[in-house]
Amino acid sequence: MSELFDPVLAAGPVRDEVSDAAWVRALLDVEAALAQAEADGGLIPREHADRIAEVCREGFFDVAELGAKAVGVGNPAAPLVRELTRQAGYAGRFVHLGATSQDIMDSAVMLLAKRALEPLLEDVDAAAAEAAQLARAHAGTVQAGRSLLQQAIPVTFGLTAAGWLSGLDAAARRLRGVRLAAQLGGATGTLASLGENGPAVLAAFSRRLGLDEPALPWHTERTRIAELAGALGELSGVAGAVSRTITLLAQTEVAEVAEVGEGSGGSSTMPHKRNPIAAIAAQAAAQQAPGLVSTVLGAMPQEHQRAAGSWHAEWRPLTELFRGTGSAIHWLRTSFERLRVDPERMRKNLDATGGAALSERVTTELAAGTGRLAAHDAVTECVRRALAGEGALVDLLAQDPLVGKQLSRERIAQLLDPADYLGSARVFVERALNERERSER
Repeated sequence: MSELFDPVLAAGPVRDEVSDAAWVRALLDVEAALAQAEADGGLIPREHADRIAEVCREGFFDVAELGAKAVGVGNPAAPLVRELTRQAGYAGRFVHLGATSQDIMDSAVMLLAKRALEPLLEDVDAAAAEAAQLARAHAGTVQAGRSLLQQAIPVTFGLTAAGWLSGLDAAARRLRGVRLAAQLGGATGTLASLGENGPAVLAAFSRRLGLDEPALPWHTERTRIAELAGALGELSGVAGAVSRTITLLAQTEVAEVAEVGEGSGGSSTMPHKRNPIAAIAAQAAAQQAPGLVSTVLGAMPQEHQRAAGSWHAEWRPLTELFRGTGSAIHWLRTSFERLRVDPERMRKNLDATGGAALSERVTTELAAGTGRLAAHDAVTECVRRALAGEGALVDLLAQDPLVGKQLSRERIAQLLDPADYLGSARVFVERALNERERSER
């Protein structure tokens, strides 16, 4: 954690759900659930399970001390168990019965993820709602389509926003489908120390944590962890793509959108600047994800029944993935809330090519009477001359012997009108909005 950088790179509510204090709370909640599950199965007296749970709720556990003592055993669960045992008094003899440190750490990761996903998905849904509003409001707002950073045929800003909406909704669906399962297998995944009660305790343990019950322990089968990391990385990628487009559209030379209102960015040296700070912060946070996901995936090959370091390697990148992804979505939501769209500028930018971006349409219509290659060559030459400043494209096309013979000036002007060449843009916007409405029911 950093007091200097976290306000930008770990902003939003998700950060608190994966803090050191949140980790310790999850570890204690897992130990309490384990004791209660074992009481459910008759393995320990209920009053002792209640005492353990009480200490887990109300006892004092020093985070820094647990971290320092983790050095001797390689994880913070072991010193926490010792301290919990001490504070529980006589009931302490039943703490951690049948479990191993990885059971506690893995179950805590799943519980932590479940808790952190709540505010994360709230921010995703809020950002998606903003994108839906933009799509609906600008379904007919003509905008230059851009490919390879160059103007292409026109789109609508509503279609652009609908693409943002679709990505956010898809990433949210994947996150909601992530498998969050408890972990309880004992030393090698057999729960031998619990005798024939092992499966029943696992079921009660999972139920008390509100996590899925796995078919069997997954100490070195890390697909659940990889799935979680991949889903977080996917959401960061969506946030990064959207925020990058916003920053490009907000450039001075483009100026089709701007972030306005309190918190919008200025410059330390240039008073005229209006930097899209929220989108920039979203981009910065999102760019942390690929390396973190790579680390988690790289830790998947794990040895036998307990890995020698690879599962330890997951803790920090998973925590940082939640912090970074939560920040990216928080800032993207903020950017949407600040966003001001300039339809007039969009049209002006479209008109900057004098209709050249619509030359494909002229070629297509002309080709029916002249053949594709002849039409292509004639229109290309007129576009070259227009871009060289020899005249307006509509006039040059009308004066061309081949083009003018086939098409009237009025028809050429119509063909060069961006608003008249939007294909199924409005239909696609409606489909994106309808899909969202169905998912909300």
